Amino acid sequence: MHVHLNPPLEPSDAPQHAAAIVATAADISGADLDFSPESILLVEDILDGFRAEGVTSESMTESLIAFGCYIGEILTRHTGGVWRCDSTAHAESVSLVVELPDARRCRPIDWVFSRLARGAGVNIRALYAAASTANDPADGKTC
Repeated sequence: MHVHLNPPLEPSDAPQHAAAIVATAADISGADLDFSPESILLVEDILDGFRAEGVTSESMTESLIAFGCYIGEILTRHTGGVWRCDSTAHAESVSLVVELPDARRCRPIDWVFSRLARGAGVNIRALYAAASTANDPADGKTC
């Protein structure tokens, strides 16, 4: 995944992208994305539908980023995480992460791109569950 946004995505942009995809999903499919952890299943279902239709990440980049921001907003609202820029991101990653209170950094936008590319083998609900479980800040793990 090579994503080059102009202007680059900033932490303050994430809540707006999340709100936009909530409205879009409601208009297009009637999905009720309510920022609950349970709504991650709806996002997975939407992504699986895109995958079944042969949608590529290149053709849906903005929507996938918005869905990733939505997942990230669930993390910020339910775990106390905050959006951050990650200057160490690889070229194939979006440089926006959610930093959890225990200092782990999660890449919910990457989770969404990976779900589209690899299907159910990327379980966003499980990634969220692992991220929302407290961890020792000294271990330096990312999620």
